[in-house]
Amino acid sequence: MPGLFINTFIKFFFLLTPFFLLSTFLSMTKDMDGGKKRKIAVKSTFSIVIVCIILFLIGNQIFTVFGITLNSFRIGTGLLLFFSAITLVQGPKGEQQQKDTDDIAVVPLAIPVAVGPATTGALLVMGGELGDVTGKIVGISAIIAAVICTGIFLFISGSIEKVVGKQGLSILSKITGLILAALAAQMIMTGAVGFLGR
Repeated sequence: MPGLFINTFIKFFFLLTPFFLLSTFLSMTKDMDGGKKRKIAVKSTFSIVIVCIILFLIGNQIFTVFGITLNSFRIGTGLLLFFSAITLVQGPKGEQQQKDTDDIAVVPLAIPVAVGPATTGALLVMGGELGDVTGKIVGISAIIAAVICTGIFLFISGSIEKVVGKQGLSILSKITGLILAALAAQMIMTGAVGFLGR
């Protein structure tokens, strides 16, 4: 089980695109004081945890209701994840224009920046793969740990920005994109092999 925890933690940490999320967070909170930033960081982290756990737990039910096979969903999610990876490597097309900062912790930081369509699909696939109770518990624990690590990044965002700078965050986002592309390829291949071999 430790291997499952570590594997799920690493996968999900990169699925959350923490450095892109951090860049977006810094851009949208640049005119706020430290206390306001930390409050939004905590609220965003809590929101991401709730959304992720719900999606992780309802995966099997969604597959059953809509008659979708896990392998088909793997292929579809892999394609979405690959497009997300391309966006990260190329960089955002423009600056975030969001000015209403009253509830940016939930939208857009939690959804769709952290938990976008590709991450949603990956959560449903993970939930479908880990069918037994022990697997679910380990999976949820790993997801919570990954989200908390991402939340810590947001909480100390000012210090991170001083150390690595905007250019450093951009480079880290691109590296995350490359890792996501590899995860997407693996997901598509696993789905294709399972689909063809059924």
